[in-house]
Amino acid sequence: MAIAYNAALQCATTALAVSGFRASRDAHHYRVIQSLAHTIGADATLIAELDAFRKKRNIGDYERAGLVSETEAQEMLALARTLRIRVEEWLQQNHSYLLPK
Repeated sequence: MAIAYNAALQCATTALAVSGFRASRDAHHYRVIQSLAHTIGADATLIAELDAFRKKRNIGDYERAGLVSETEAQEMLALARTLRIRVEEWLQQNHSYLLPK
């Protein structure tokens, strides 16, 4: 799950950076995820799903190992893929000059 989560976080960070912003160090992952509403226009459901995985990742990374099931890992991977597509579409519509030709 960690790799898929980090991929999703990088997608969100890309959208934030392209918009001319960066998240502060405090609650960095939370702020990057929440910024998706303002950058790519992500709905509350997508943001809530990402935030739930953020919380689960924090527990898994810092408190308990083996917390994430195979199903949850696959769900996070699907969510990361969805976010990548959304960010790519947003880039194409709003910042196509940044994409390879």
